[in-house]
Amino acid sequence: MKISYNWLQDLIGFDEKPQIVAELLTNGGLEVEAIEKYESVKGGLNGLVIGEVIECEKHPNADKLSITKVNIGDGIELPIVCGAPNVAKGQKVVVATVGTTLYSENGEPFEIKKSKIRGEVSEGMICAEDEIGIGNSHDGIMVLDENLVPGSEAKKHFNIYEDYIFEIGITPNRADATSHIGVARDLVALLNHHRNKDYKLILPVTPSIKKSNIELPINIRIENQNLCPRYTGITVAGIQVESSPEWMQNKIKSLGLRPINNIVDITNYVLLETGHPLHAFDYDRITSKEVVIKTVDEGYKFKTLDEVERKLSHNDLMICNDSTPMCIAGVFGGFESGVQETTTNIFIESAYFNPVSIRKTSKNHGLKTDASFRFERGADPNITVYALKRAVALISEITNGIVAGDIMDVYPEKQTNQRIELNFENIKKVIGQEIPEDTIKSILSDLEIGIVEVLTEGILVEIPTNKVDVTREIDVIEEIIRIYGFDNINVDHQLKSSLSYRNFPDKNQIYNLVADFLASKGFNEAMNNSLSKSDYYNLSEFESQNSIEILNPLSSELNILRQHLVFGLLETIKHNLNYKNENLKLFEIGKHYKKKGENVDQVRYIDEKEHLGLIVTGAEMEENWRYKEQNVDFYTLKSIIFSIFSRLNIKIEQIILKEKTKEGIFDYYLELSYKSKEIVKLGAISKDLRKYFDIKNEVFYADIEWTNLISILKDFPSQYHPISRFPVVRRDMALLVDKNTTYKTIEDLIYKTDNKLIKQVTLFDVYEGKGIDDGKKSYAVSLFIQDEEKTLTDQQIDKLVNKAFQNLARNMDVVLR
Repeated sequence: MKISYNWLQDLIGFDEKPQIVAELLTNGGLEVEAIEKYESVKGGLNGLVIGEVIECEKHPNADKLSITKVNIGDGIELPIVCGAPNVAKGQKVVVATVGTTLYSENGEPFEIKKSKIRGEVSEGMICAEDEIGIGNSHDGIMVLDENLVPGSEAKKHFNIYEDYIFEIGITPNRADATSHIGVARDLVALLNHHRNKDYKLILPVTPSIKKSNIELPINIRIENQNLCPRYTGITVAGIQVESSPEWMQNKIKSLGLRPINNIVDITNYVLLETGHPLHAFDYDRITSKEVVIKTVDEGYKFKTLDEVERKLSHNDLMICNDSTPMCIAGVFGGFESGVQETTTNIFIESAYFNPVSIRKTSKNHGLKTDASFRFERGADPNITVYALKRAVALISEITNGIVAGDIMDVYPEKQTNQRIELNFENIKKVIGQEIPEDTIKSILSDLEIGIVEVLTEGILVEIPTNKVDVTREIDVIEEIIRIYGFDNINVDHQLKSSLSYRNFPDKNQIYNLVADFLASKGFNEAMNNSLSKSDYYNLSEFESQNSIEILNPLSSELNILRQHLVFGLLETIKHNLNYKNENLKLFEIGKHYKKKGENVDQVRYIDEKEHLGLIVTGAEMEENWRYKEQNVDFYTLKSIIFSIFSRLNIKIEQIILKEKTKEGIFDYYLELSYKSKEIVKLGAISKDLRKYFDIKNEVFYADIEWTNLISILKDFPSQYHPISRFPVVRRDMALLVDKNTTYKTIEDLIYKTDNKLIKQVTLFDVYEGKGIDDGKKSYAVSLFIQDEEKTLTDQQIDKLVNKAFQNLARNMDVVLR
C-alpha cells in the first residue's frame, strides 16, 4: 500500500525526514518496504534554468540551424546551436546546461554534453516541452513569460510536485491503517512517544451539509441487512464533469492512480484519505429513483466499468436501480450507471458491507480493487457519514455542485464501541516489565482509544470501530507495546532452561536424518502444493469421489486436496525435462488427504496421513571418462529404500516382500510390509501415466507410509555394539540352482545355518548361458563370517560353509559349480 509523505505532513504538521518516518512506522508495526521519490515530471527538471536569448544568427553551415548566445544568469552566456524554427532574440526560454539529464515523454533519457554541431560549439540545449517531459508538443522551443529572471530554476516556474512515497506491507488485520488518516494516527503516537513531541491529528474539516432549494429525491432499500448493515447516500445537483485540479491529480498520481475526472478523482481522494470507499452514480440514470441493495439471480449478465460482461452469482451483493443492477457492491461499478462527461446530477453512496461477502465476490470475479481491498479487511461502519461529507465538501469546492437533499442513512443496528477492562498487572506479565501508567494512557489517547473509567487495578477503555482487530485485553496490550517499542523492553541476561523429554521415535528427528541421508545420495527435496487437479484421480486406482473438494478453488488446476504425492512429483519431473534437466532424484514429504466412510454419501471422517515420496529418472550418474552413463532402474530405488531401513536400524530380514503386477500408478511394483503394516510400495510408473504427463523416460517411484514407518521404529531400537577386534572372513560359493529359485530363498536358508556367526550374505553374480543346463542358473554368493569373541580357524570356517551348503541341499535342488 502506498502512503504519501506530504499527505502525512498535512495531517500532522511534523518536520521529520522521510527516513525517520519510515523507521518509526516500521517499528510500530507498519513495515515500510521501500521509499521512492516522486516527481510530477521525471527528473524534477533538475539542471534546467531560465535563459534569455541575447543573440540569434543563422548557422553558416546549415540552413535549419541557428547559432544563439543565451544568458543564464550570473554573467554566464552560453553558445548554443538550436534547430527550432521559432527561436529568436529576446525570448525567455528553458535551457538544459551541460551535465543535465533530460527525460522526454517518449524517448530514452540522455545527458547534455558540450559538442560541436556543423563546426560550431554548443554548450547546452534550448528545450521544447516534450524534451523535458511536461507536454507532447515538438513544434518548437517553449517561449516563456518575458518577466522571468534568467538563471532562476525552471522547476519553480513550472511548479513541479515532489513527494516521497512509502510502500507499506499492510497486514490483513490492520484495516484501520489502510488510509492516510489511519497511518497518521499511528505516526502521531510514535512521534509523541519516541521523539518527545506533542502532535495532534489534524482531520480535514467537514462543514455541515446545507440543503438547497433543488430537490433530487431518492429512496434507499436494503433487502439483505446481513450483507449490508449500513448504507448512506446523498444527491448533488448542477455539477460539471471535467478534469480535477492539478493539486488533486498530483496527489492521486503519486500513489499510482490515474486521474479520470473530478467526480471520480474526488471519490478516490477520499478513499486514500479516510480509507472508506465511495461510489458516484449518474442520478438521471437511476430511473426508478430507488436504490435497492440485494442479490440477483445466478448467471445474471452484468457489464462492469471495464466493459467486461460478467456472470453474477446469487451470492453477489448488488446495488440496483429497482431490479436492474448498477454496481457490484463494494467491488466494482457498472458501465451503464457510471459518471460521464454529460452527467450533471449524481448520487453518492457511502456504505458498510460484510467483509466475507466482499471477499467472496472479489475472488469469484477475479477483481482486486482499492474498494474491495479495504472492505474485505473490515471497514469502519461509523465513518460513512464523515467520508460522505468530506466528498460533498470537495465536490462543492471543485465543481460548484449543490446539495439536493438530506443525507440518507439506513443503519438498523448501530455498531457501538466495544469496552475492555485493561489490568496494569497483566500488561507487566505479558511484556515482562512495568510501563508507567501515564505512558500507557498517553499511548492509548494518541491511538484514539478512549479511557472511560479508572479502575482499582487498571482502566476501562473504549475501542473505536475502526480497530476491527482489537477485541480482547491482549489486543490492547499489543497496541501499547508496538507504540512503546519492542526495543525498549529490557532483555533478562539470565539464561533459564528446563529439562524436556521427548518420546521415541521423534518424528522430526527421524525426518531430518532421512532427508540428510537422501541428500547425500544425490536427491533434492521437492515442495509441491497440497492442492491438486481432480482429473488426475480418474487416471489410476484412486476413487475420485473420495477427493476433498475446495469450496472456492483458485482454478480447475487446484480444486482438490491431493490424494497422493506422485502427481506433484511427476509435474516437477515434467517441468525439469522441459528445461533439459533429465537426470533427477527427488523426494518430498507431505500429506495424503481423502474421505473415509462406509459409503460416498456417509463420510465419517477425513483421512490425513503423512507420506514420503521418492522419484528417480534418467542417468544414475553423469557420463565421464571413468564411468559409462547408466540409467536408474527399479533396483536403484530398491537399494535406496534398503539403505534407509539400514540407517534406521530396521532389520531387512524381518520385512515381508511381495511382488505385484500392474496396478494403479505402477506397471509393476514391490510391496514391503512389517507385521501386516504396509511400509513401502516401490515400482515403475505406468506407461499410461507417463504418456499423460508426456514423459518418455522411465520413471521409478517409492511411496513410503511415513506414519507406519515411524510407528515400527520402536521395535528396532538402536543399540551400541563395540567394533569387534577379531577379523571378518569371506567365503564365496557358486551355486547351480533351478531357474525359478529366488535369491531371497537362498539367503534365508544360509542365515538359518548360524545367524550369529554369518554376519552378511551378498549376491555378486548371476549367470545363465553357455555351460549351464537349460532350466538352471548360477548364483555366486559371498558369506561374511565373524566371531566377536575369538578368531576362527580355517577348520571352523570350512565346517560352517559346508554346513550352509548342506542346509541348502536339503531344502532345494542345488549343486556347487
